[in-house]
Amino acid sequence: MSLKTLLQKPALTEEKSLKTLVENRTIFSLNHCELNIFETYEKSDLVPLKFNDLVVTSMLRGKKIMHLFDEPQFEYLPGETVIVPSNVEMKIDFPEASKENPTQCIALAIDNKIINDTLDFLNEKYPKIGLDNPWRLDHENYFFYNNVELAGTINKLIKECMGNSLTKDAIADLTLQELIIRIIQTQTTKRFENEKYIDISSPITPAIEYIKKNIQGTISLKDLSDKACMSTTSFYRYFKRELGMSPIEYILNEKIKYAKKLLSNPHLQVNEVSYASGFEDCNYFIRLFKKYEGVTPKQYQLMNYGN
Repeated sequence: MSLKTLLQKPALTEEKSLKTLVENRTIFSLNHCELNIFETYEKSDLVPLKFNDLVVTSMLRGKKIMHLFDEPQFEYLPGETVIVPSNVEMKIDFPEASKENPTQCIALAIDNKIINDTLDFLNEKYPKIGLDNPWRLDHENYFFYNNVELAGTINKLIKECMGNSLTKDAIADLTLQELIIRIIQTQTTKRFENEKYIDISSPITPAIEYIKKNIQGTISLKDLSDKACMSTTSFYRYFKRELGMSPIEYILNEKIKYAKKLLSNPHLQVNEVSYASGFEDCNYFIRLFKKYEGVTPKQYQLMNYGN
């Protein structure tokens, strides 16, 4: 999605306690997960890293270059998450790391049993509509931006893993279940962003297509539920369960994405972009855009034009 939500950053390790300047590792072990906090303080290339369990990694500070799955390398920045299956090796560059500008990231290794138990529970209690459409982690869809819900869940896990509560294992187990759901919802949302993705068995697909085709206008919940052949109440619940956000939140995200495309044209005025994106109130559009992007539409346009 447009917005990248940053995670809360734990304090850096004191210099006298560092064991190494490259991927200095602090470990917090619980019954069904292991939280690793990595810090790097000098430039390095192709540093290998592998875990025996599935690992959820999230950037906190600085920049890395990731080499993964024989795919093209990519920048890895704060506000972004990568999930890596067990026994898959990452190789990591640290092009800008220094004592003044360290990188910091977490790697949360999760016991396979709690993943399977969570997926079995979801598929039994909340089966998805459509053939061969179970709850699952999509290992081909391994890189995504943190939304508010996902970041909140990861922050909660970091706090529990680093804390001293007597019940932290129980709380962490429940939060791990929540994390698995949030990741699947985030992956589902990202797949719908890909125009090549079509799942004809999902009732959401025609609704998503309708949103994309009518993004310049006003879209009602009834319009979408009609496209999905569901009641408005059932559609709302199903949509939010699948994507982790309401239909209205999804529409607003899509409108902001469309507005960003229009703002790449330096000759368009902000009010023109507002109306073309389906916002009748330009002031509301400016407030919403700044909430999502951290800058006003005009600031975004000038930054984009400058590039």
